[in-house]
Amino acid sequence: MPKFVLIVGPQAVGKMTVGQELAKLIDYKLFYNHMTIEMIRLIFDYDREIYHKMNEKIRYEVFKEFSKSNQKGIIFTGCFDFGNELEKEKAETGRWMNLFEETYVVELETTLEERLRRNKTENCLQHKPSKRDLEWSENELLKSLEKHKLNSEAGEGEKIFKNYLKINNTNFSPEEVAKMIQEKFDL
Repeated sequence: MPKFVLIVGPQAVGKMTVGQELAKLIDYKLFYNHMTIEMIRLIFDYDREIYHKMNEKIRYEVFKEFSKSNQKGIIFTGCFDFGNELEKEKAETGRWMNLFEETYVVELETTLEERLRRNKTENCLQHKPSKRDLEWSENELLKSLEKHKLNSEAGEGEKIFKNYLKINNTNFSPEEVAKMIQEKFDL
């Protein structure tokens, strides 16, 4: 049965880039959150309830079918709100994770300054068309600081997830972070 690796953290922390390196290292499939975001936003407005409903449905169906496959594993990246949306977030991710026997959660954090820099990198803009509107993207990143708690407090993540690892990836390359994840969970 395939394994499930969830990489969470705020926008532009480096989730997709670390996921790309981890996928190469351990031969898992990468399903980063913007794969559905970019598709759905072409049809539904980003801030509409139907947008969020469709996003959740599509992701769940992908995980459901993948969990029945003969693949080694899948890496998914996304935000996780440790604040006001905690119970909703736990329910949604729990629904995905319950499809798999072995699950692992990695939380990434870095400084706001570094996130603003990473939000404009070539890799980010290449794979996430919505972020090419730099003004909108930066405003969304800054607004999320007021609305959401996208990093956990010390010890909080371990209470929510088993097989959990938190990494401050400010001064590590994506390759180094991927190696840390591989070694921690013996993937």
